[in-house]
Amino acid sequence: MAFHQKNPQRSPNQPLQSRSKRACLSPYPPMPGSLKEAPAAVIPSTPESPQSFCSSSMATMAILSSKSGEGSGSQGEGVSTLEAISGPKNVPVDALDERAAWLVDFLLFKYEKKGAITKAEMLKIVNKLYQDHFTDILARASERMEVIFGLDVKEVDPIQHRYAIFIKLGLTYDGMLHGVKGVPKTGVLILLLGAIFMNGNRATEEEIWEILSVMKLYPGKKHYIFGDPTSLITRHFVEENYLTYRQATNSYTAQREYLWGQRARAETTKMQVLKFLAKVHGSDPRSFTSLYEEAFEEEQARSQVKIATAAINNPDHC
Repeated sequence: MAFHQKNPQRSPNQPLQSRSKRACLSPYPPMPGSLKEAPAAVIPSTPESPQSFCSSSMATMAILSSKSGEGSGSQGEGVSTLEAISGPKNVPVDALDERAAWLVDFLLFKYEKKGAITKAEMLKIVNKLYQDHFTDILARASERMEVIFGLDVKEVDPIQHRYAIFIKLGLTYDGMLHGVKGVPKTGVLILLLGAIFMNGNRATEEEIWEILSVMKLYPGKKHYIFGDPTSLITRHFVEENYLTYRQATNSYTAQREYLWGQRARAETTKMQVLKFLAKVHGSDPRSFTSLYEEAFEEEQARSQVKIATAAINNPDHC
């Protein structure tokens, strides 16, 4: 459990039990060598363990690692977000991870309530004994908010030290209305969009579940953080037009294959998704040559459409 002792700063009105499982206490496991190796690399856990949902970073790494022949030489050149945050000297890593877990819990509560976030509030959560390590703890918490929940924690007022939380990649839907109330599902959505893009712009149900199994998400099995993953993916993401599906080509079964929906294409781009996954992987997106070229061509096409639209709307100016 993320809170194995009482947190004196926590509001009595906050549903502690429902959120305490969200925080990731343990360091992230090493990057798998390939997609099929990924499930074995996950830290063993029980269904109630926080580690059971802390491995979305594993899944994003697995997507890129499965692209054989691309990006393999970049691991030594870049440092992933998971490796870049090193603990201060003389402070146990577990202690910093625990404080980061508490901070994630607090940030999710603030995001759910749409409340303002201040450094002073976060320092209370961190506890005065760890205030000298606040920068590192916040970095750890922010990285987990980004990778697991698809949210950006940004300082919007450097003078008053106020922070805000934004949905990543230009997406406008966080999935909080579906599944477990108040838990953002954007991280799962980004993972699916990445898997589809990296698999030739379509992914079968089998391929989707293979990726999601790294996050301990299985068909027909309710997840205590994200709810019913089958309903979330095959229904809600489809209803929100982020995903669409059709009969899988070259398949002798009635298996579906998923593609980006209209809303996904309108709100984000392949380049944004690639950059996000490459960041987690610790790589330059250009090291995935064919994927980068495809994403770059899409960027150029979008720019040309914008120029043409502007010319039509403002012929005198042009």
